[in-house]
Parts: sequence; structure tokens; C-alpha cells
Amino acid sequence: MRQDKFDKKFYLVREDVLPEAMKKTLDAKEMIERGKAESVWDAVQKVDLSRSAFYKYRDTVFPFHTVVKERIISLFFHLEDRSGTLSHLLSVVASSGCNVLTIHQTIPLQGRANVTLSLNTIGLDIEIEELLTRLRRLEFVEKVEVLGSGA
Repeated sequence: MRQDKFDKKFYLVREDVLPEAMKKTLDAKEMIERGKAESVWDAVQKVDLSRSAFYKYRDTVFPFHTVVKERIISLFFHLEDRSGTLSHLLSVVASSGCNVLTIHQTIPLQGRANVTLSLNTIGLDIEIEELLTRLRRLEFVEKVEVLGSGA
């Protein structure tokens, strides 16, 4: 049986007690993300780490801000103003496994309303793109935009 990364226990650990190989793995990952290294080989050479150590730790050690950012997403909707639209929208979101953190709805003008949702996606049981597709298919949804993700 395959375990998802969220099925495992996580610990928050101070940097000064991490093994050197884990710290260097984080440095190498950051270099790759920021374009300061052209490849894994280049990054591990720059931080003086073996490739095998990098591959051992790359999917198990993350900066705290990265883990938090991956779980919260903000979506903007342009909706037709009809009875029950927000309720139906929230039902689709809830059935996907997301938890609604905040809701902001404007007063409907000219038959349209704007809604912004902040969602905790830790329980999401489908890909985020699939959720967006489902939301866009709702007949009263005129537009869905991802405003961002973060804590």
C-alpha cells in the first residue's frame, strides 16, 4: 500500500540540529529553484554534497515556508447572482476535500458578484487542476482565477 507524504508524521526541527547533508540538500534545492545551478550535478558540486545524499534527502526535507505554502490557495470567482450559487460552489469545494478558511463576497451588481475563497488544500483528494476544471464547469461560474498560494 502506497503512503502519501501527508500520511507520514512531520516534525519541525531547528536548523542547527539538522545533519550537514540535509542542510546542503536544502541549499542545493534552493539553487536549482532560483536558477543559480543549471542541474543537480552543478548544485551538489557547489554545496559540496554527493548526488546520492541529495537524492536521499530531496523529497524528505523542506523549508518550513514551502510546506505551508503548498497547502493554502486563494481563488477568485466571478459569479452570476442566482439563489444558491455560493452554497453550490462551497459544496463542490468541500466535496473535493478542501477546507474553506475565508470567504469574501462583494455585493452583487448588474447580476454579477465576485467571491474570493482561501482554501486549505491539505485534504484535497484530487489534483488542484481537476478542482479548477470542476469549478469552471459550473453554469453560474463565469471566471475562476488562482490569486496565489501561501500562508
